[in-house]
Amino acid sequence: MRNDLELDAIIEDYLLGKLNAQETEAFEQLRLNDATVDHRVVSHKFFLASMDAFAEQLRLKEQLNHIHSEIDVEGLADTLKPHPSKIIQLWRKNKSVVAVAASFIVLSLISIYSIQHNNKQEAIYERMSREISRVKQSQNNLVLDVKANTLHNSPKKPNSGNFGGTGFAVSTNGYILTNLHVVNGADSLYVQNSKGESFKVKSVYTDPQNDIAILKISDKHFSGLSTIPYTIKKSISNIGENVYTLGYPKDDIVLGEGSVSSRSGFIGDTTQYQVSILVNPGNSGGPLLDNNGNLVGIISGKQDQTEGAAFAIKSKYILEAMRAIPQDSLGVNRLGTNKKSLLAGLKRTKQIEKLEDYVFMIKVY
Repeated sequence: MRNDLELDAIIEDYLLGKLNAQETEAFEQLRLNDATVDHRVVSHKFFLASMDAFAEQLRLKEQLNHIHSEIDVEGLADTLKPHPSKIIQLWRKNKSVVAVAASFIVLSLISIYSIQHNNKQEAIYERMSREISRVKQSQNNLVLDVKANTLHNSPKKPNSGNFGGTGFAVSTNGYILTNLHVVNGADSLYVQNSKGESFKVKSVYTDPQNDIAILKISDKHFSGLSTIPYTIKKSISNIGENVYTLGYPKDDIVLGEGSVSSRSGFIGDTTQYQVSILVNPGNSGGPLLDNNGNLVGIISGKQDQTEGAAFAIKSKYILEAMRAIPQDSLGVNRLGTNKKSLLAGLKRTKQIEKLEDYVFMIKVY
């Protein structure tokens, strides 16, 4: 097993085109099979681009300093008078130097902007969880529902609501999948179904690398779900393939429709798709499905200030997360056990009717 330094050296050789064809093919296969390696390639590619831009900025500064050293600034200041004829003579004498200096100033500004813009790449990936305090007060009724469900027990009231998102069932016995950033750092977690019923949940598995979390309903009032109607897509989706998502950017479930616009996500991340769906805070953790009701991925974020450029973690990594859970605890009826989606061949309205019971609003306290 190579250490981190050796891996970084191989990644750099790969990005600089120093590997031979056989080595390149082997490394690309490693990227496909190992999400950690793929993430490091993406990060190193961004690092190299930033370093190139910084080196170009230094080169331009050196050239500007050289040009500046050739200009007699004090002489120009003494000679410069408010007479048009002298200004014209001065311009004629120095116009070539001034023009070159001006062009380098413009190039330098472009380079500086490029570096600043590249350094902000990480910041413009906007995660789609939402602040509960900014939405309607009716969401606070969730706390009352939870207290009512506990009958005579009087649990400590959770802290003020912080964030919310979406999750979807991956088994009939209460396992729910969402984004890790939706639930990270929570004191208490609850889910609410489309009927307004709320249940206490706990986090049982997290995958920070792929921003995935699996929750388990731990509420005695939860009686289970019917057979999961969707199955998981094991192949890569094609560009242009129609997809849709259900989520909770507000109190009611919301449909978003669009298509796969790229097989890679933010800054070329191959663990994600880019999809042309308008998403809002609260959509994080929502299922992304194709027309036949196959689970394609999970909505995780969007590119800031770019409408309709959302990103979804590919279904492959959902399967990997599920395999990390003891399989007997997931029960018999779980995601992927169906050979075929029960939503295939149905109109969109009928698909949504069947899906609503399996998509949950997640509340974080």
